[in-house]
Amino acid sequence: MKKLIYTFLILFSLSIAVTGCREENKTPEEKVEEAIDEIGDDLEDASDDVDDAMDDVKEEIDEEIED
Repeated sequence: MKKLIYTFLILFSLSIAVTGCREENKTPEEKVEEAIDEIGDDLEDASDDVDDAMDDVKEEIDEEIED
């Protein structure tokens, strides 16, 4: 009886893992749109990083001028 229960548990777990990880089929237009959105997000992040770096440099320059 235990083997039967274990077998069902393993099959259930396997079926959940297989169906839960499956990605939906997307049209080429959806894939392109998603890629463009990701690129836009990456560019925004890079822009923020550059702005932060510029602020840091300005602070360092101001500190050197004050000394």
